[in-house]
Amino acid sequence: MSTITSAARDSSVIAWRNLLTVRRTPGALVTGVVQPVIFVFLLAFVFGGSLGGAPYREFLIGGILAQTLTFNSSFTAVYLAKDLQLGLIDRFRSLPMSRVAVILGRTTSDLATGAISIVVTMVCGLIIGWRITEGPGSAILGILLLLLFGFAMSWIGAFIALTARSVEVAQSLGLIWLFPVTFLSGAFVSIDTLPGPLQTIAAWNPVTAVATSVRELFGNVSPAGYTSGSGWAADNPILYAVISCVAVIAIFSTVAVSQYRSISRR
Repeated sequence: MSTITSAARDSSVIAWRNLLTVRRTPGALVTGVVQPVIFVFLLAFVFGGSLGGAPYREFLIGGILAQTLTFNSSFTAVYLAKDLQLGLIDRFRSLPMSRVAVILGRTTSDLATGAISIVVTMVCGLIIGWRITEGPGSAILGILLLLLFGFAMSWIGAFIALTARSVEVAQSLGLIWLFPVTFLSGAFVSIDTLPGPLQTIAAWNPVTAVATSVRELFGNVSPAGYTSGSGWAADNPILYAVISCVAVIAIFSTVAVSQYRSISRR
């Protein structure tokens, strides 16, 4: 119990340090703030007319929310890799603190970036006509699911940073997987429009589950003809989204901490 308490205390200190860094360098939030704005207005008004008009714009926001939180994992990767490259992690390792604290502090503090991205995306959605039509309880559950998903994605970013160990490599590796994962899903298009094998991949993609879940929780109806696939994952999007997030956290927290300890022994 004392080990857990110690890890939580040390992680909170690291998280607070990271938040102070962001406050002093607000330019670090540009990606998390500008990116959803660009995608919302680009997809809503440039492509939205040919994809379904006003109903598509309501459908779009759930996908943008899932995509933005996935892309925010690159923020975790870059800034953790920066701390490694500058030698700050070496200083942390010399202190009597939990080995988990550095990574957990990073992923926890990045929840603030995720929360800001969610707010910005929702504001942009309100501007283009998107609305939450379910009750406040359902809406809160949707936001909590998004935060859980963002937390899960940040652990992938942490693993990439600890593997790359340099800002340049982390930035490259952190972006390579993002586009296929977010676009090979039901975030922006009907899964039925994809070729056969890709339909199965997209249906079981956690991004699809999260986008579909928040649409359901926010009361956003999909345009006519748009589907999120078939099978258990499509029939139980909220449950599958939660299971996927927990699985990602369990897997990548384990390998990230293992990688961190491996670095510590060098």
